[in-house]
Amino acid sequence: MADTAMSGSESRGGEDPSLAYGKETPVETAIWRLRSRGCWTDAAALLAPHATEPAAALERAALLIERCLYTEKGWADAEEALRTAEAVAGTDEERGAAACERGYLAYASTLLGVRDRADEARMALGRAAALIGPSAGGRPLLDFRRGLIAQNLGDSPQAARAAYRRAHAGATAQGDSLLLSFTWRHLAGLALREGELAEARHGFAESLRIREELGYLVGTAPALTALANTETEPEAGRLRAEARRLFQLLGGVPTWLSAQLTPRAAT
Repeated sequence: MADTAMSGSESRGGEDPSLAYGKETPVETAIWRLRSRGCWTDAAALLAPHATEPAAALERAALLIERCLYTEKGWADAEEALRTAEAVAGTDEERGAAACERGYLAYASTLLGVRDRADEARMALGRAAALIGPSAGGRPLLDFRRGLIAQNLGDSPQAARAAYRRAHAGATAQGDSLLLSFTWRHLAGLALREGELAEARHGFAESLRIREELGYLVGTAPALTALANTETEPEAGRLRAEARRLFQLLGGVPTWLSAQLTPRAAT
């Protein structure tokens, strides 16, 4: 199952120890901590008073779209928030970012079998690519999402790898550690698919390391499970046991890990 990603800014000093890693204000910290624990609705609520401001409207939509991918619920709320973000966008970059989220919501709907919106996803990300410049801050995230579509909707691993590598390079240049955790993970998944076990293990380990450093709890169980697929026993079992503990702690989120982490009943 494909992972999800929203961009995460990095610290420029981070002198206040009460702030979460990479966050510069108490509100950003609160939103991050709620998001990282799978409390997307609560995080989005903190942005509701600023929903007419383009940046806040976009972040609120992105949070609710991420909730859809992790829980398979909340589609109407995400759609409403996204329409608001589209309506208040005033610049090409803001419109491009909203189009990127539109494509991602359509991708999630298609991937999870809610409704086939693959054409909408491709068109929206294509529109985003026309609006977001090659050196703009939102380009690495867009490249990553185009890779997801190439891999999971287009069955084109070569195109996906190229897009992931562009996203990886962009995230490195921008210091976006959270996005790097996703590019490492998905490049490793392609490597594993091709039998490159050592490369896959390295990529999955880097993804897990970053997520643990950031405190991104909701993304840690998928990272542990992916790394376990490259290990032998007893290490593989230890990683899966830790993933199962986190999965249960977060109330069964992400839902698509259930089949891998729920013990089968004896027959």
